[in-house]
Amino acid sequence: MKLTAVWMLTLLLMLTLRAMSCDRAGDDRVRGAPSIGDGLPYYSTPDLTPAWPAPEIADAPSFHRIRAFRFVDQDGRAVTESTIAGKVSVVNFFFASCGGICPRMTENLTRVQKTFAEDDEVILLSHSVTPEIDTVSALSVYAEAKGVRSGKWRLLTGDRREIYDVARTSYFADAGAEYDRGPNDFLHTEKVFLVDEERRIRGVYNGVRTMDIRRLIEDVQELRKES
Repeated sequence: MKLTAVWMLTLLLMLTLRAMSCDRAGDDRVRGAPSIGDGLPYYSTPDLTPAWPAPEIADAPSFHRIRAFRFVDQDGRAVTESTIAGKVSVVNFFFASCGGICPRMTENLTRVQKTFAEDDEVILLSHSVTPEIDTVSALSVYAEAKGVRSGKWRLLTGDRREIYDVARTSYFADAGAEYDRGPNDFLHTEKVFLVDEERRIRGVYNGVRTMDIRRLIEDVQELRKES
């Protein structure tokens, strides 16, 4: 009877030690394995689903990028895809006479501008969705009233069709809309986009939420460390 009890205790101890050893080995495998969630995600599909593709996929020429464009800012200067090449860009869509979400977005983006005021590799782009009203002179007045820094934060106007095409095909700005919108339907979104040096979307945020803007600022800082 005593021998049976001793044998049972010995077996239990051996099983316990083996289980602990397996757990440690499993932990080591988890720690050593790369996580699909490491680093900022990429957004390359119309539904703006975050993904962590392998570097060879994200770096491929065929990977989704913001397309070529040409607009004019509040100072009458041309802004193209070359303007943002090699820079981290914070992008949104607005209109100067908006009395709804736009003032809050502009206020929040002012915080982003202030945070990266001395970093020339970070730029803000705000596209007007009523460019026929938001002329260069109108945007200049708006910029002065809102404390928008020339060269740092570019308020963009231009051809309406091109602005809307860039918004919908490059930024997928209508993602999550309650219905499919046509090319002529008005665009009004609270989304703010983070674009990396290679013109790839790396973050999507609600521009009226303070918490989202804090996260945006942190993500910009992380992207700057990658560059």
